This record gives sequence, C-alpha cells and structure tokens, in this order.
Amino acid sequence: MFTNFLKYKKSSRAEIQENQDFQPFQKENLHPKLHNNMNTIKAVLGNSSDVIFREFQIAGGIQAAVVCTDGLCDPITVSDFVVKSSMHAQDKTLIPNLNNPETIAQTVKEQLVTFWDIKEISDWRQLYLAVLSGDSVLMLDGCDIALAAGTRGGENRSITEPSTQTVIRGPKEGFTESFRTNTSLIRRKIKSPKLWLEEKTIGEVTLTTVGIMYIQGIANESIVQEVRNRLDGILVDGILESGYIEDLIQDGVWTPFPTVFNSERPDVIAAGLLEGRIAILVDGTPFVLLVPVVLTSFLQAAEDYYQRYDFGTLLRILRFCSLFIALLFPSLYVAIASYHQETLPTSLVLNLAAQREGVPFPPILEAFLMEVVFEVLREAGVRMPSTVGNTISIVGALVIGQSAVEAGVISPAMVIVVSFTAITNFVIPSFNFGIALRLLRFVFLVLAGTLGMYGIAVGLLIFVLHLSSLRSFGVPYLKPFSPFIATEQKDALFRFPIWAMNTRPHFASKNIVREAPDQKPQKPPGDRSRDDE
Repeated sequence: MFTNFLKYKKSSRAEIQENQDFQPFQKENLHPKLHNNMNTIKAVLGNSSDVIFREFQIAGGIQAAVVCTDGLCDPITVSDFVVKSSMHAQDKTLIPNLNNPETIAQTVKEQLVTFWDIKEISDWRQLYLAVLSGDSVLMLDGCDIALAAGTRGGENRSITEPSTQTVIRGPKEGFTESFRTNTSLIRRKIKSPKLWLEEKTIGEVTLTTVGIMYIQGIANESIVQEVRNRLDGILVDGILESGYIEDLIQDGVWTPFPTVFNSERPDVIAAGLLEGRIAILVDGTPFVLLVPVVLTSFLQAAEDYYQRYDFGTLLRILRFCSLFIALLFPSLYVAIASYHQETLPTSLVLNLAAQREGVPFPPILEAFLMEVVFEVLREAGVRMPSTVGNTISIVGALVIGQSAVEAGVISPAMVIVVSFTAITNFVIPSFNFGIALRLLRFVFLVLAGTLGMYGIAVGLLIFVLHLSSLRSFGVPYLKPFSPFIATEQKDALFRFPIWAMNTRPHFASKNIVREAPDQKPQKPPGDRSRDDE
C-alpha cells in the first residue's frame, strides 16, 4: 500500500517531483486571473465536493474568492473575519492603485481582512498546503498573490488521560492528534521564551507538519542541527505517524532496542526538554518523540519524580530486576531443568521431576509452546473488541492453562515460569523496550536449550556488547554506566532527591547547571513548640 522508503531515500527531491503525482505541488506562481486560478484548483483537486469556493466583490468592484476545505476549517471564523470583513469594505478609495498586484494584496491584508493570522502566498505549493491544512485562501482578480488566513478548525479529539502511561500521582492530560494542541500543552509546562519551535513539512503527498522543539541555551546545538539534517534528508511519499519518523532517523538499524523515546505525556516531554533533549512532534499522532535517549530512559516513569525519592528508587530497582527476569527467567529454567539439575536442592529437583512425569515434550519445546501461546493471547487481547477482551483473558488463563496441565501437555512449573515472566514484562514503562525483551527471550531460550548456562553466558556477553555499540544521535546507549559518569548516577539506577539532582546529563546539554547550590531543605533551629509556650 505504501511506497518503498528505500526507493525515495536513493532518489533526489527533484526526481521525485518529476513524477506526475507531485506536479501540482511544484513551485509555480499563481495566475493573475481569478477564474484561471479557480479552474486550476478545481481541476487539480478533481472537483472535490468538500473544497468550497465563495465568490464576491470588494472595494472598487474587484472580484475575489475564498477557497477552503469543509471539515478542516472553522466556518464561523471564515465567514466573520474573512468573507464579511472583505465584502463590507466597498470604498473604492481604499485601493488607490488597482494595476499594482502588490498594492492590492498589501491593502487587503492591512485594511480589509480583520483576521489576525494572515500571510501572503505566491505559488501553488503554498496554496494547496494552506487549503488542505484548514486555512482559508483569499484570491483577488488581477493579483498573482493570495492571502492565507489561519482558520484551521474542525473536529478534534479532546484532551484525555494517556492510555499507555498512566500514573497515580501526576498530571492526567495527554497529547492528542492535533499538532497545535500538542505544542500548547508543552508551552503550558514551560513558559520560557527560550522554548523554540521549528516546523517542517515532510511527505511529498501527505505534506505532514513536523515540529522540532527545544530550549535554546540548554539543548546541545550540534544535536539540534543533527536532528534538522536527518529530518531534511527524509524523502518519502507520506508520514502518517511518528513511528515513520522514528524509523527513518534512528542510529541503529539492525537492533530490536529503540533508540528514540516516545511518549504521549506532556510532562514527560517537558522534563526531557529541561534536560536538554529535543522533542519531535508529528501532526496526526498523540505520540511525541524525544532524542537523544539512553537505556535508563526506558526504565524511568514520570511518577518516579512525583513520589518520595526513596519510593521512586525502590520502584526503579524493581524495574531493573524485572528486566532481567523478563529476559532470562524461562531460559534459566530450561537450562537448569535440562543440564544443571545439581544446582537445585534435591527436594525441589524431585518435585520438578514428578511434575514433568508424563509430559511428552522436552523443556525447551515446552517453553517455546507456552511462550507462543501467551504471545497469541496477548495479541488477541489487544486486537479484540473491549467487550470480549476479558473473555479472552479468562479463556487463556483458566481454560487453556489449567486444561493443558491436567492433560499432561505442560508441567505446572512451566506455567508459573511463563506467567511470572509475562507479568514482569508489563513492569517495563516503555512498550517498545518491552517488545525488544520479548523478542530476545526466544533467542535466550534457544541458547539455553542447546548449551545450557554456557549458552546464556555467551548470549549475555553478546547482549552487553550490542548495547555498548548502540548510539542515539551519537550518544552511547549505556550512559552513564558505560562510560561511567559518577555525577549522573543520581538519576540512573537510583533516584536521588530533587535538591541533589542539580546537574543535567552531560550528553544532552553543555549547560549542565540545573539549580542553585544549597537547595537542600534545612531543619529549623531550636524547638519551636517550646518557643510558642
């Protein structure tokens, strides 16, 4: 359905625009005649019924027309501030020189149209982008310059609580599919004039608005420029979700681990901006990208900073432990049950042997079978309608699991191992990072089933070496563990108090000073209760 990205990567923008499909968007100037422009728009857009034209006269009997797209613009704004304000201005002296197109456009812009957000456009690419984005374009007869008013509206999803990153304590608002709503949510958190936003249009057909947001003076300018360069190098026909951008700008291609962070929480993105990272917003999706990132970014949750630091540290250590359990628990069970029974107490070995009596499959095949069944149930639960999702869970957990054990196909210990592994996988805050663990779990199962503990050791060695080789916009993936940076351990495995985290990560910002010294709360002198007496 979609054109191959690699094809466009190898093509130049000029070669792409030579294609017939992109010719309407070439930078050709508008025609001075109004009816010629209207006929061109109707022909290019196929006389689409949702593209509305409104013709009228303004001062001096000049023919004018407003074109907009129904459903993308606000009709009341178009009527009150564009059409009515222009039609009511019938004084012929308002436009002294009707033969000068620049004078006509400038006078209409400054004196007739009362809308606050208006700009001049002179070529077809700008005109189509404005009309199909929800703006209203005012065209004048005898003038090759049109005026685009920012009348974008239409139906948008309201701001609701994020569905993928929920918290008990913290903001309950999440991003929406509206680009401008998302930028406003971030600006509500950070009101500094140093919060800059740059917009680009990516996708030769979809013309998707993509924004780069960062804090000037905090973000590393070299990384900001690298983000610009990678976005400018994208040559595709369409961008429908931020996952397209993530796939085209990431450093590591052959890796299951994400090197670009995504979130639908404005507070998480605002916190990343304050650390010196760069946010990438894509119109049409509630997920905002954040770069650069490291491994610890995917094991941190927003609520870590809203609760006490000791509780946040406990939860973070719990996530690191869950990471290794989700990755290695089934493979460790297979290795011990197949090759290293002597590592377990005798009573436990006898108990496991009694459970496996009558099971026709070896441990490796048994584990693979259970993992595949659970992945199928998980995917079915996601795709099924919400009204029958609970039924799938009950069938999977009770009927299939219990029936498989009673039938002697699966041992009870294996059900416990796979179930606990699945639960620990849900502890990981990042869904993308959890998918990487699910994929590697099968690799470790193969190594454990063939080589036992030695296979797991080799797999862990390759695992660490692979993580050490990954980069996110040039930043080592294992920072601050490798290379080890002592000052950044305050927000890695442990979560120090806010007053102790007085520096920003070195890899994201050169301006590492975060707060004034001596922010630690001081105990009041003396016993005030006695003073009151």
